Amino acid sequence: MLIGNVYRPMVLSCQRDEPLATVARRMAEKRVGALAVLDGDRVTGIITERDLVGALARSADPAGENAAAYASPHVRTAGLDEDSQEVARRMLDADIRHLPVDDHGRVVGMVSMRDLLALETWAS
Repeated sequence: MLIGNVYRPMVLSCQRDEPLATVARRMAEKRVGALAVLDGDRVTGIITERDLVGALARSADPAGENAAAYASPHVRTAGLDEDSQEVARRMLDADIRHLPVDDHGRVVGMVSMRDLLALETWAS
């Protein structure tokens, strides 16, 4: 199945300079495990629950640190027309659980391992 049929078509995000505490609250309120990190309207990274845990483990002060300091700067994406099994393989190989979905260079949503697991479970 194509990613375009699986992904969540909304971009939940934060700005690079937002405090980690604000980022964590947004993730909890929206019940998501990752946010796209933006510089204006350009995606410059992704911040995940793992990144927040890492920040706390290094004794970071969530009120004094910003999203850019802990976000993964190497943003991989999935295209709308990519096969979901191939995307799942790439995510497993890279040990990542969330991928922004892009449509001709514009981020249009996010796909998670949970989304792909649900697809596999319900398709069986």
